[in-house]
Amino acid sequence: MDDDGSARHRNGTNKRPRLEDVAARVGLSTASVSLVLRGVPGPSERTRQRVLKAAADLGYQADRTASLLASRRTRLLGVMVDIHSPFHAELVEHLHSAAEDVGYDLVLSTLTRTRDEHTAVETLLAFRSEALILLGPTAPADTLSALDGKAPVIVVGRRIADTGLDVVRTADDDGVGQIVDHLVGLGHRKIVYVDGGKGVIATDRRRGYRTAMRRHGLDEHIQVLHGDNTEAAGERAAHHILDVGDLPTAVVAFNDQCAIGVLAALSRASIAVPGRVSVAGYDDDTLSRLSCFNLTTVSQSAREQARHAVTAAVERLDQGRTEPREVVLNPRLILRGTTAEPA
Repeated sequence: MDDDGSARHRNGTNKRPRLEDVAARVGLSTASVSLVLRGVPGPSERTRQRVLKAAADLGYQADRTASLLASRRTRLLGVMVDIHSPFHAELVEHLHSAAEDVGYDLVLSTLTRTRDEHTAVETLLAFRSEALILLGPTAPADTLSALDGKAPVIVVGRRIADTGLDVVRTADDDGVGQIVDHLVGLGHRKIVYVDGGKGVIATDRRRGYRTAMRRHGLDEHIQVLHGDNTEAAGERAAHHILDVGDLPTAVVAFNDQCAIGVLAALSRASIAVPGRVSVAGYDDDTLSRLSCFNLTTVSQSAREQARHAVTAAVERLDQGRTEPREVVLNPRLILRGTTAEPA
């Protein structure tokens, strides 16, 4: 049903409005109307407004499928995203804005507990994505390198060397190091780290924790607990800490989701945060900013990562760049209410 509650189109017929109908309404060529509707520079502002009003009045919607079939270019950027990650969701929002600014659109393909990276990427290619923006991929470097032969690959969030791929990421080891520096500055010594599991991102953050602890002469206090990128992992780690009974004064988690799991378990055990235990995460995702969590964390500059990723794709597709590029952004410590001086 249309907005007016009728199945009839606004042109008074049951026929779907065509580009020719819009052109006839404003007395312009279909080519001129197409330029306006595709957002291509050239037509005057007055012409643009006339065309947009006529399209709205007629209820015209572009037939995306027909456009794709008629063109060798799709101007689609394929994005692989973990459906469970609030940070990935924020990245996608910024990717949309950055892509629209340069005349591209996105195709999304999700990772789930039953849908792996291979399936997600094959879907993006099936939709004729001209470049692939992969958020935190875990596939081996040689697999990603081979994929680049099908479409330019931009890896976001993960360090990957000597593959010829474009990479956009933050310095994860430095980011975790900033958290440890902050906690040590507050007077903490017994600082536990909840790990992120396997993969390059987890390795870099774990290394950042160990390096920072050693830099402060706290080798004997280094403790890495098994975990992953979920709230459940944070809860399990916190239960382990509680079962042992020798509470640390601070816990650093692999990401914000894991940190929120730690907070939940400590709250149920009536352990005050940050009164008895300080907690910090990583990502500065949307959940970390909620007042109920108010989590100290590290920002990965989602907007900047998205902008650099889209820029890299456009340079590959439209500007002929062939040399790989790595953009490493500086992470930024975000101080909120879950860290304080030890009791």
